[in-house]
Parts: sequence; C-alpha cells; structure tokens
Amino acid sequence: MTVEAIAVVPEDALGAGIPRFRDEQSGYTFFVAAPAACPTLWNRYLNGAHEVYRQFGVEPALEFERTSDGASTALFFLGLDPAGEAVAGVRIQGRYTHVDEVRGVADWDGRRGSVELRRMVADRIPEGVVEAKGAWVARDSPHRSALGDVVSRAVLHGALLLDARFGFATVATFTVPRHRASGAVRAAHIPSVPYPDARYRTVPIWWDTRTYRAFADRSQSARILAETRALAEADHSYFAAPPGSERVAQGRDGHGR
Repeated sequence: MTVEAIAVVPEDALGAGIPRFRDEQSGYTFFVAAPAACPTLWNRYLNGAHEVYRQFGVEPALEFERTSDGASTALFFLGLDPAGEAVAGVRIQGRYTHVDEVRGVADWDGRRGSVELRRMVADRIPEGVVEAKGAWVARDSPHRSALGDVVSRAVLHGALLLDARFGFATVATFTVPRHRASGAVRAAHIPSVPYPDARYRTVPIWWDTRTYRAFADRSQSARILAETRALAEADHSYFAAPPGSERVAQGRDGHGR
C-alpha cells in the first residue's frame, strides 16, 4: 500500500483552501497565494529566504526592508515537506506597466547591455511581464535539485496566473541549464553582470507562456501541465489581496520556519 505524502498546513494559515500543487519528484507540496491573503505562509517564505540568503552571504539581494510587507509581491510560492517545514520558495512581481518597475533591469544600469535589455523588456510589457525574485531552496533538503526545478517552473505558473505572456528573472549563469529545462531562454546578446557580488555572473532569462514547450524538457513540460491543471481548479480568491490589506508581514521573525 502506497501512502501519498501530504504537507502539513499550519493551523492559522487558512487551511485546506489554499491553492497548491504536488511536486512529483520530491513529493512535497507547493502553496500559492498573494501575501495579504495568506500572511502566515508569507512570513514562513520570508524566514526561509532570509536564512538561505544569509548562509550564502547575499542578504542585500533580498531587499528585505523594501519587500517584506508584501506590497510589491503579486504572488508567492512556498514548498512544505511532509512535516510542514518550509523548503523552497519564490515570489512574483507584476504585471508591470513600465520598464522602470522591473527590478532586475537596474542591475545593468551604467553597464553594457543596459539599453538593449530595457528595450527588450519594454517591447514585451504590452503582452504582460512578471518577474521572479527572492528564489530559494533549503540547503539541507535532500531534494534540492527537484525543488530548484519547481522554483523554475513557478515563474511560468506566475505568469499564467497573472495573465502575462512573459516571465522574467535575473539568475546566476550556473543555474541557466535548470531554467532552460523548464522552457526559459537566456536573453541574447546581453552580457552578464557581477550581481549580487563578484562571486556571481548574472544574466537575464525569459519564459514565454506561448512557446516554452519548444525549449523545455519533456518531463518538465509534463509537470508544468499537471501543476497548471491543479492550480486552474483552485480557489483564485487567494491570488488577490483582501480589501484593505496593506501590510501583511511581521518581519522575518514573525512566525518562524
């Protein structure tokens, strides 16, 4: 007899109604919501992100003080293991209306490729652009690779849920193959930049919800389709902030991991 692993939902998190999908590789469950619609899980996302970025010595890249209230985040994805421990996450900003709103573009300011990247983003905004930020996977997870794949797929899910054609992210060059497996394409002719510091070479990448299947691995395409179906059947009220909700987080010590 096979027993499916089910993630434990925190008692104060809004229970079984939270949109979710199960990752077949790890067996873990990923929850999706707007920060103000699910503040308990949002704080757990923040705590996990801060811990991982601290371990790598790149906390400034989180821009924690600017983003922790959730106001700049349209949706976030948080993975929980069967014991209810937070193991991975990413947040999505957008849809954008102007290139100056796109945080990742600023990393090229004053550098080669800035003009070309801004033009690339501006050309796509009319069809919808969202941006992935604050991606993380717990360093001690036995399923780090599988969880990294889910985080990559989440960018595509974020674009679809927010009715945008394109997902955008700036990523370290060594992660490009993983993102390519989920259908992402590195922006052509844009040189890498040292961000968040000189240890990393960062490049812009794009997911196109109309063409990603042409670039994605077959296994990743199948998982994207299954996860998309699960989210399509979910309660979409969790994808919008409740009326009057402006600040939802209590800081990275609000609820603990």
